[in-house]
Amino acid sequence: MRSCIAICAALWLAGCASVADAGRLAEVEVVNTATGRKLETWRHDGRIYIAGTPGERYAVRLANRSGGRLLTVLSVDGVNAVTGETAAARQSGYVLGPWQSAEIRGWRKSLDDVAAFYFTALPDAYAARTGRPDNVGVIGVAVFREYVAPPPAPFDTLSKQAPDAAGRGRAMQEEARLGTGHGERLNDPTQYADFRRASEAPAEVLAIYYDSRANLLARGIIPRAPRFAHPQPFPAGYVPDPQG
Repeated sequence: MRSCIAICAALWLAGCASVADAGRLAEVEVVNTATGRKLETWRHDGRIYIAGTPGERYAVRLANRSGGRLLTVLSVDGVNAVTGETAAARQSGYVLGPWQSAEIRGWRKSLDDVAAFYFTALPDAYAARTGRPDNVGVIGVAVFREYVAPPPAPFDTLSKQAPDAAGRGRAMQEEARLGTGHGERLNDPTQYADFRRASEAPAEVLAIYYDSRANLLARGIIPRAPRFAHPQPFPAGYVPDPQG
């Protein structure tokens, strides 16, 4: 496996009690950047959904649950958040140290800044404005372990095993959908880091789907609350005789 160049995220210690989607190696959730609060989630047909509000700035919070470094390739609306390419797992991403987390607040513009993520109508979404509207409405993370060279075997073990080793081998109007816009520039310095993937395929893939609250209600993803029967001050006419 050849080395790849990844961007090292600004890191902070992980300490969140609950997350939107969590795998064996990593966690991902979406937070409102104005309040710092995690967006509420709903599970439906095996998927995790959040409701966004047009104009709301958000960040994708990534957390490493392991004791080794991870490469996290972040896709927003089917677009790589670092390179702007149509997303593929083999591309560049953010490196997380052991047990650490990072908030990705926007589309990476340089090593110094990003263009803010914000929820917006489909025509204004960055993916739609660059001719790629088909995958608007999903945030994905491909997670890779780092390759660690095995320790050298003792000489006698190597000599005994050498001969054997050689022989192994639902439909909505598009205008009503929600996407992610390319917002104002935010200072967000980072740097390059070398990272060698342990495998060609990601160790796990995490995903969060999103749309407006109205659309999620219409699709039955957010359950409608039962109508509460308020007590009535004048439920009947005249006073009846008591029973019995």
